[in-house]
Amino acid sequence: MNQKSVITVYRGGMAESEHQLHLAAVRLDGTVLASCGDPGRWTFARSSAKPLQAIPLVEAGGMDACGLTDAELALVCASHNGEALHVGLAAGILAKLGLDASALQCGAHDPYHKPTAEAMKAAGTPPTALHNNCSGKHSGMLALAKTIGAPTEGYLALTHPVQQRMLAVISAMSGVAGDRIRLGVDGCGVPVFGLPLASLALAFARLGTPEGLDSQRASACRRIVAAIRTRPECLAGEDRFDTQLIRVTGGKLVGKLGAEGVFAVTMPDTGCGLAVKVGDGSVRALYPAVTEALLQLGWLSAAEAEKLAAFHRPSLHNWQGSVVGEIVPEFTLERHPA
Repeated sequence: MNQKSVITVYRGGMAESEHQLHLAAVRLDGTVLASCGDPGRWTFARSSAKPLQAIPLVEAGGMDACGLTDAELALVCASHNGEALHVGLAAGILAKLGLDASALQCGAHDPYHKPTAEAMKAAGTPPTALHNNCSGKHSGMLALAKTIGAPTEGYLALTHPVQQRMLAVISAMSGVAGDRIRLGVDGCGVPVFGLPLASLALAFARLGTPEGLDSQRASACRRIVAAIRTRPECLAGEDRFDTQLIRVTGGKLVGKLGAEGVFAVTMPDTGCGLAVKVGDGSVRALYPAVTEALLQLGWLSAAEAEKLAAFHRPSLHNWQGSVVGEIVPEFTLERHPA
């Protein structure tokens, strides 16, 4: 294994485990400026695609048609914690559509936010679809269906107009032809898109710097990025990396987690995008990898990285709470000339 493309887990000063890393940082013209591992690796974008999937809703005029707020738009892009704020926003979107939680087809799971989950269990309150981390995305899909006059039933199906619009947007933003995008089913039941890492990075570069896009799409991209920057707590939660990355950088960087070790970042107005994949899907290696990559790229300052230290080089603790090791990003980005 190439030691320059791994995240290493140390215990007692000895390397115990290693996670392979794949990464692509791209310019707005699609050229790769830096990489690690295989920048062309085909990868399911998973939830990192959510800000891109919000584009059809905004393009169609759904914000005004449904009376949505910036906080609600940020939630549409979210893999949220299931805290009261998030549940309330999802319920609010549905209420504006004349719907309730029964319209959501994402399923239910315990909130990611442990205090909330523990309080619900103590009270004997079962989670609903509103607690699902994807309830904002699904509420947004229902809002898009209402906006374009499509049925709200069956919105999970690839053949549904909502999913066809999302596939078309992913294709246009990434530069990958729609018939080449690999399709699967995400954890919440909707289609998920497989594409090269460098293409996902390009889509995020375009999201943050929508130069060359038609005016309607460019406006939608700017509105989505602005909403996330304004309400980062709605994108994930106060204890989560996505939210803290935006807060620590003052919105200079906007990033989105995807399941199975995926993360994508845009640095708005610079024409730069980044996509990261941990080969074995481990989330424990993902945030150290992203933080270190951003630091090496110069997109994150040393002072900003210090504020993200708990994500950059996390400590390992045993059941007594003692520190017994750490997770260390041990890779060097390969630079590609312009």
